[in-house]
Amino acid sequence: MSKTILLFPGQGAQYVGMGKVLSETFEPAKQILKKADEVLGFELSKIMQEGPEELLKSTDNTQPALYVCSCMAMELLKSKNVEFDYVAGHSLGEYSAIYAAGGFSFEDGLRLVRVRGELMAQAGVLKPGAMAAVLGLSEEDLNAVLAEAQSTGVVVAANFNSPGQIVISGSKEGVAKASEIASAKGAKKVVPLPVSGAFHSPLMEYALEGLKAAISKTSFSDLKVPVIANVTSQAVSAGSELPELLTKQLISPVRWQQGMETAISLGVTKGIEVGSGKVLMGLMRSINRDVRVHPVETEEQLIAALAAGE
Repeated sequence: MSKTILLFPGQGAQYVGMGKVLSETFEPAKQILKKADEVLGFELSKIMQEGPEELLKSTDNTQPALYVCSCMAMELLKSKNVEFDYVAGHSLGEYSAIYAAGGFSFEDGLRLVRVRGELMAQAGVLKPGAMAAVLGLSEEDLNAVLAEAQSTGVVVAANFNSPGQIVISGSKEGVAKASEIASAKGAKKVVPLPVSGAFHSPLMEYALEGLKAAISKTSFSDLKVPVIANVTSQAVSAGSELPELLTKQLISPVRWQQGMETAISLGVTKGIEVGSGKVLMGLMRSINRDVRVHPVETEEQLIAALAAGE
């Protein structure tokens, strides 16, 4: 039987104006946005909808903005009784996925992602780093590149996004050296990413204790549908397993491709990207073109997705 997965975007999917149309046309989404401002004690809604872009791109704002936008779109799916069998989120998106599956309250998730964003921003200042997308190398070939570059500085694989797209992360020197070696060893392209830190690398260890403390104060419930975890690429339903997975995720690679392959092996044939952007739809096309993913951030997009058989 055909199964549906909800996918939730991470950093990079934000844009000025995110959530604006939905908040103006759908009252429950407007209420979510209002609640977010109240919980955080500042106008995140204004940053999301009016910018400036530099403020939205700051990690401590980007993470709650993406979470809130996905939660707003989730209200839309709930209003149409959209059924789904699995959830998954890319890095920060994993928090949105857990909320969608009933793992914690909207408010608790929002507080967590704000703390996570603040800690990651601080880690980026204390231990400046870089990230780059390496296109066209296998995991095995990239591992050889990383081993060779390690003597220059910290550099690790951070995101296994899709076949031939792996993101590396680490010190500026380590990433620069690995980028140079990867190009020499046949990478089609190496693209530096506009980020404020070395996410999913050992340079994020500064943020670990603070995040662990915030997670330990959060109440987790068992999930209504399983989440495909970033760290293990396996389906998880027990609320008791989520704190460790979210803590490890901070300094471990996001195994997105492997997670999507797990979902497909479990019968997933279609997906909805819930919230801002179309990044995950693009990655799925590279992983398996037979799995159709529809982006939903507005009522119009949801109507189109449902008409397409979702």
